[in-house]
Amino acid sequence: MNTTIDKIAWIHLEHGRILSTRSHGRDVYYIPGGKREPGETDLDTLAREIREELAVAIIPATATHLGTFHAHAHGHRDGVVVQMTCYTVDHHGTPTPSSEIDEVVWLTYADRPRVSPVDQLIFDRLHHTGALR
Repeated sequence: MNTTIDKIAWIHLEHGRILSTRSHGRDVYYIPGGKREPGETDLDTLAREIREELAVAIIPATATHLGTFHAHAHGHRDGVVVQMTCYTVDHHGTPTPSSEIDEVVWLTYADRPRVSPVDQLIFDRLHHTGALR
């Protein structure tokens, strides 16, 4: 039986690098964001997750849908897929580790092997468009 994990992610690029995070006890990096709670819209989820993980406030009116990506969910059994709906959005504040986040880093395409499978697809798209160096 296939299971889909519905996640919303913040694509934040600066100078050809992408903001990424590593949670406590994890061995790979993940683009910031998280799972939708019942009744939440994409932007509700994004605002809550980014506030919890990085202690910044997004500006929902500036959100642009970048794409939706599907891949095997890292660390889960076969048949578990993550659907990652990605947005770019402006924000207030400086991203700093909060909640379960242990580390905040800026990655380039060379770091692709260090991220989850769905993030690798996102890295490929961003690199292809020239946004990620």
